[in-house]
Amino acid sequence: MKNLFILSAIVLATTSGLIFGRIPAASALSWNWNYSGTGIAASGTFTTNDTPNDLGFYLISGITGTRNGETITGLQAAGTPIPGNEPLDVDNLISLNTQQLTGDGFGYSTSGGSYSSPFFASFLPTPGYLEVFSAPPIIPSSENLGLEDSELPISFSATISNPRP
Repeated sequence: MKNLFILSAIVLATTSGLIFGRIPAASALSWNWNYSGTGIAASGTFTTNDTPNDLGFYLISGITGTRNGETITGLQAAGTPIPGNEPLDVDNLISLNTQQLTGDGFGYSTSGGSYSSPFFASFLPTPGYLEVFSAPPIIPSSENLGLEDSELPISFSATISNPRP
């Protein structure tokens, strides 16, 4: 009888937990971002996870916006390079730290068939942000930038637009 009572209590507690308990929903953060340089103006929004890694970087999972009037059509998958900048993979990480991007940066495509990858260039005499831009025709390899391609200095900024309470 005692075992039946304990078993009933366990079943009731488990059932109540399933019915009334709440599993925390995964949250996402929205960010506003922009960058500019000579002949470059890009801005939009990011979606990231809501918890930074040990170095304070959030993983970008979505992107919207424009670059020089062209609509951004997609985020380059982390661990892959933008076309024309092989073999340099993007990591799609963003931070609120002074250095907001890593040396791998993020990548995206535009409606005109071009690709862009802003990143932090720690190797420069004065470290700063650069944007690699590759436009059709795409020539595979980071050593084959065509006349339509560029790697130019930019000013980059991003802020969280929906901070957690």
